[in-house]
Amino acid sequence: MRAQGTYRSHLSTPQEIDMATGTVKWFNSEKGFGFIEQDGGGPDVFAHYSNIASSGFRELIEGQKVEFDVTQGQKGLQAENITPKG
Repeated sequence: MRAQGTYRSHLSTPQEIDMATGTVKWFNSEKGFGFIEQDGGGPDVFAHYSNIASSGFRELIEGQKVEFDVTQGQKGLQAENITPKG
């Protein structure tokens, strides 16, 4: 078993350790973006189709539970590595 500090030292960002969870508030598949409401409160997070971790046609469905990394974008918080939860 590795010490926790050793494990963390090879990760590039803290988001890789604890992913955020939330619910898709809305997503416009024609425009390729929408917003995710964070579990536990906080501001909604911008979601772009290019940050959905899947192959083929990428879209999110209103009410869908997801996990994601939160980063600071040019206009506010944005989700990266978005994956369906469950």
